[in-house]
Amino acid sequence: MAAVLDNPPLWRRALPLFRGFDALLACAVLLLCAAGLLAMYSSGYDHGTRFVDHGRNMLLAGAILFVVAQVPPQQLMKFAVPVYVVGVVLLLGVEFFGITKKGAQRWINVGLVIQPSEILKIATPLMLAWWFQRREGHRQPLDFLVAFALLAVPVLLIMHQPDLGTSILVAAAGMSVIFFAGLPWRLIVPPVLLGVIGIGLVVWFSSDLCQDGVRWVVLREYQQQRICTLMDPTRDPLGKGFHILQGMIAIGSGGVFGKGFMQGTQTHLEFIPERTTDFIFAAYSEEFGLLGNGFLILAFVFLILRGLVIALEAPTLFSRLLAGAVTLIFFTYAFVNMGMVSGMLPVVGVPLPFVSYGGTAMVTLGMGLGILMSIAKSKRLLQT
Repeated sequence: MAAVLDNPPLWRRALPLFRGFDALLACAVLLLCAAGLLAMYSSGYDHGTRFVDHGRNMLLAGAILFVVAQVPPQQLMKFAVPVYVVGVVLLLGVEFFGITKKGAQRWINVGLVIQPSEILKIATPLMLAWWFQRREGHRQPLDFLVAFALLAVPVLLIMHQPDLGTSILVAAAGMSVIFFAGLPWRLIVPPVLLGVIGIGLVVWFSSDLCQDGVRWVVLREYQQQRICTLMDPTRDPLGKGFHILQGMIAIGSGGVFGKGFMQGTQTHLEFIPERTTDFIFAAYSEEFGLLGNGFLILAFVFLILRGLVIALEAPTLFSRLLAGAVTLIFFTYAFVNMGMVSGMLPVVGVPLPFVSYGGTAMVTLGMGLGILMSIAKSKRLLQT
């Protein structure tokens, strides 16, 4: 009997590593991964090893999730400053020594080619959560100015690459930390009102602003074209408006029940550009219809709500801020991707979490989920 107790089986020895994992969060992620695998198998059937690589990326993200989940939140705080500093230094390195692909300078070779902006999706909210934890109990208005400065540095560097999609994600993650830290409403309302007025003016005068030869001062030409294309994609149906028009056609042609698995004509006749990456939601919608979209949206809503519950129940300010920021990263990913594919938002390079193909994004998502699991575990372990 003693020998049996002294040498328990491997599964029993590994069991404590999973203790405290949030089962509801794991179920939501598994449902999204299942939908992603189905969509990738169909949309990527003629893309060589896309389906196999997508499954490998999911396994890699799962391994990263498991490892990060073993790190207590108080240990994560120790990595905040060095990871942020390294990320910003790498972004500066991209400015001077970066690799240019498709007109954008976003990568750098440090022994292997990496995209430093992906690091800042996690490093920025981590740094801001560390800052507000450090200032807890004696927070001043100046602390929010410092936080905005810490956020502005990576966002401006990423926008300069240019990479509007990633800069939006980093800005959203950072702003969520600042908001949850108690940013006064008097500082929130004025810029929101200015933004709404600005959008209204662009819509109202879009026919004049989008004429050939008119240049906007604050935006690059390609960014201006994306906004003008959003206002009227038919102005260049075979060029800049092609993505949005084909995405809308695919979504609409799916109807309520969809055309069926592997039966999407827009997808398999290759009318949908980037159908395995940014526009995979259009391919998914065509084959699974409104009901399939409802399932996907409900899975994302459940994931986001569960993340917010974990944030509310977190034991420390650092954990609450970080969990809230990571959760809103998932919301921003899903909202922006679905919005741009359906023609409600400008086209930017934002993948659909767990569904779109992409190794770097999947690793980032795995790290974010690992942080949520770590915070959920710390709460449960404190209770026991």
